[in-house]
Amino acid sequence: MDEYMLIFRHEDGKKVASPEQIQIWMKQTMDWIGSIAAQNKFVAGNGLIFDDAKVVHHNNVVTNGPFGDIKETLGGYLIVKAESIEEAVEFAKGSPVLQGPGNTMEVRRIARNDGMH
Repeated sequence: MDEYMLIFRHEDGKKVASPEQIQIWMKQTMDWIGSIAAQNKFVAGNGLIFDDAKVVHHNNVVTNGPFGDIKETLGGYLIVKAESIEEAVEFAKGSPVLQGPGNTMEVRRIARNDGMH
């Protein structure tokens, strides 16, 4: 069984929703994560704070982030155990993040320390 990272790409919720709506989304997200954990497939995860983010560029140029020139950015991640990329994709399809137009879930297999990755 491999581990996969599910990467949340979305706009800062505080810019598009009320605090009440954000609480609804958080509950939906916790329920979604709970459903993966109930299958013993949850490994780890976290949200990433949009405020006070920085981006370090080539030649050590530092700008305010995250990537102000695009609407959506990396908002968090989940690491799951799955038998295949298809199973990991099925987990991603259940994410409440996908309720927002333009939001995406990227699914990537995590490299093992096996000398090949």
